[in-house]
Amino acid sequence: MTGTTARDAALYECVVAHVRTTPLHHAFRHRTYLWCVDLDHLPVLPALLRPLASFDARDHFTGRAASIRAGLDTFLASRGVDLGGGRVVMLAHARVFGYVFNPLSVYWCHDPSGALVCVVAEVHNTYGQRHCYLLYPDGEARAEADKAFYVSPFFPVEGRYRMRLPLPDERLNVTVSLQIADGRPFTATLRGPRRPATACALLACALRRPWSTAAVWAGIRRHGMRLWLRGLPVQPRPRHFSQKGMLP
Repeated sequence: MTGTTARDAALYECVVAHVRTTPLHHAFRHRTYLWCVDLDHLPVLPALLRPLASFDARDHFTGRAASIRAGLDTFLASRGVDLGGGRVVMLAHARVFGYVFNPLSVYWCHDPSGALVCVVAEVHNTYGQRHCYLLYPDGEARAEADKAFYVSPFFPVEGRYRMRLPLPDERLNVTVSLQIADGRPFTATLRGPRRPATACALLACALRRPWSTAAVWAGIRRHGMRLWLRGLPVQPRPRHFSQKGMLP
């Protein structure tokens, strides 16, 4: 692709798996593809392929920054973090035919020497709201954070997330689990191999998974309906208070 290299951008054809263990057991697997990009060197596609992938600042953080990188820097600055211009790697869906839904976008944030400073996990729910978790993973890429955002209508805003977020290399391997007093009721994983983000690779992904991000949104709704029909009670959605540097 014009303006990018294999180092700068990659595609991960991955399997998203969700396992719910209580009060009902429910599991599903969904195939999709995600982009892994350097925020300062976003891929530039040939004109005919641009409808298949675009990265828009409106889809992240406040939605009003000049770029995704600027939005991230503003969010980090509000928490006293300055990367000094260090590299940021983002894992996310791109817009496809003008639409995107990102349940989770992950940003690996480095200082100018290349050392990892922090990781930002940006979560979107199906109600149009966003929330970011600022994480400081240990040497095994593990991090924890109190749950502070309404995502599934069947879980209250309580408990603690345990995450494993290694920087993607030849394989993507991300795990997020919810821990509550009674155990671990929910675990989500992202697994898949890396492919260089060439025009041919993108076309292959798009042909196999057309409208990929819309399918993710529809799948969440479909499985939610199944749980509701099985009698799982809906938890009240609390008032959403936006964070500094996030969508109001």
